[in-house]
Amino acid sequence: MPLPPSRRDFLAQLGSGFGSLALAPLLLQEGVIPIRERAAANFRTLAAARQGADSSGGTLPDRDAGLHHRARAKRVVQLFMSGAASSVDTFDWKPQLLARDGQKFDPGGKVELFQSDPGAVMASPWKFRPRGQSGKFVSDLVPCLAEHADKIAFVHSMVAKSNVHGPATFAQATGFVRPGFPSMGAWISYGLGRLTDELPTFVVLPDARGFAPNGPANWGAAFLPAAHQGTLIRPSAASPIHDLFPPATASDLATPANERATLALLDRLNRDHAAARPGDSRLDARIASYELAAKLQLSAPQVLDLAGESAATRALYGLDDPATADFGRNCLVARRLLERGTRFLQLWSGADNGFPRRNWDSHEELAKDHADMARSMDRPAAALLFDLEQRGLLDDTIVMWVTEFGRMPCSQGGKGRDHNPFGFTVWLAGGGIKGGTSYGATDEWGYRAVDRPTSNYDVHATVLHLLGIDHTKLTWRSDGIDRRLTDVHGEVLRELLA
Repeated sequence: MPLPPSRRDFLAQLGSGFGSLALAPLLLQEGVIPIRERAAANFRTLAAARQGADSSGGTLPDRDAGLHHRARAKRVVQLFMSGAASSVDTFDWKPQLLARDGQKFDPGGKVELFQSDPGAVMASPWKFRPRGQSGKFVSDLVPCLAEHADKIAFVHSMVAKSNVHGPATFAQATGFVRPGFPSMGAWISYGLGRLTDELPTFVVLPDARGFAPNGPANWGAAFLPAAHQGTLIRPSAASPIHDLFPPATASDLATPANERATLALLDRLNRDHAAARPGDSRLDARIASYELAAKLQLSAPQVLDLAGESAATRALYGLDDPATADFGRNCLVARRLLERGTRFLQLWSGADNGFPRRNWDSHEELAKDHADMARSMDRPAAALLFDLEQRGLLDDTIVMWVTEFGRMPCSQGGKGRDHNPFGFTVWLAGGGIKGGTSYGATDEWGYRAVDRPTSNYDVHATVLHLLGIDHTKLTWRSDGIDRRLTDVHGEVLRELLA
C-alpha cells in the first residue's frame, strides 16, 4: 500500500495559487468542512504571541489608541531611497560647496571613503532656494517636495554604522546591520495588530525594476511570528500579488467536490503537521495568510483598480508621465491602502546596483543619475503628502523619507559622489510631527554630523512613540535575549514632536 503524501508533497502537487485554499471561509460558513475551531485557535495563538503571552488563549485588545501611552498616529509610510540619496543635493544646503567648488577637500583628519581617494570639492548641480514660511532651503532637484517644506521635519545629523549598502539598508529597515532581525513594519504589526481584516497589516511596494539590496529580508519577520512579515504587492505587474488566484489552466479542476475533498485532506495534513511541531508559528501564519487571501480576492482588485480615480488625481501622482508612472502608481495605491486600513507601508525608490543605474548610487555621474531618480520620485511623493492631507489622513499617518546613508561632498571620478555614512538627512511628516523644523546639523561641508548626531535607533524610537509605543517595552525573547527594534539604544527626538 503506497504511503500517503507528505504535506509538502501534497501542496507541491496541488499547484500554484490560493484558489482552492481561499474557498475555505466560504465552505466554513456553510458547515461543509469542520475546521472553524482550528482557524479560531490559530488566531488565538497569533494574538497571544503578539502580546508575548503563551498560546493557550487570550484576545487581542484594540490598540488604535496606542500600546503604552496615547498615540498621535496609527499608520506609517516609509519611503526608502535605495542606493543612498545625496543630502547635499537635496535637503542639506551647504553654500561652502559652491564657494569652494574645485578646491581640495580637506575637512581635517583622514577621509574614509568606500571606493576611492577623495576628489575635489564638488558643488551641487542644483540650486537651493528658501521654501514656504519656514524659509527652509531645499534643492531644485526636488521642487515638488520643496513645496511641502512647512509640513516636514528634517533630521540633518544622521549617522550610519556602515558604508556598505546591504548592512546600512538593514539598519534603516530592521534596526540592525546584520540579517536575522524583524523589519520595522513587522514590529509595528506585532505591537499594534491590524486595523482591518480585509487587507494585510504590513504591505511592501517595491521598485518596479526589482528589489533593493537584501531583498525580502528587508521586510521579513525573522524571529517574530511569521504572520507579521510584509506582503509584497507589485501594482504595475500583470499579477500584482503572486498566486492570489489559481492559474487559468486549473479552473476546470476547481469544482465544488474537488474543493471540499482538497480542504478536508489539507485540514488533516495541517493537524498532523502542527502536532509534530509544537511552538512553530509558520503553519499558523500560512493558514492565516490563506484566510486573508480569500478576503484579498475581493478587496485587492478594488484597491488596485485605479479606474475610479479622477483624471486630476491620476495627474497629481504623475500617472500621465512615463518617468513618474511606476512610483506614482505605488504612491496612489499606498494612499488607497492606508485609507482602507493597512497600518505600515514600505515604498521603494531604487532597485539593485545594475547598470545603467537603477537606484540612487551615483558613483559615476551624479547630475544624470540623481536627476533621473528624483524625477521619478519627487512628484509622486509630494502628491502622497498632499493627498493624505486633503483627505484628513496626514494627521494620524507618519510619512518617513529615508535612505541608508548619504554621499560625499567631494567628487568621485570628477562627476560622481562616494558613500557617506558620517552625516546625512532623513525627514518625517504628519502624525504628530512638527513641520517646518530642522534637527541637528552637519559641518560646513555636509560631511560629518556635528550637532546632535542621530541614529536610526532614535528615528525608530520617535516613530514608535508617536504610535503609542514605548520602544524599550516592545520586546520579543529570542535566544535568551529580549530583543527590540532599537536594540539597547534610541532616544525619542522630542524636538520633532508637535
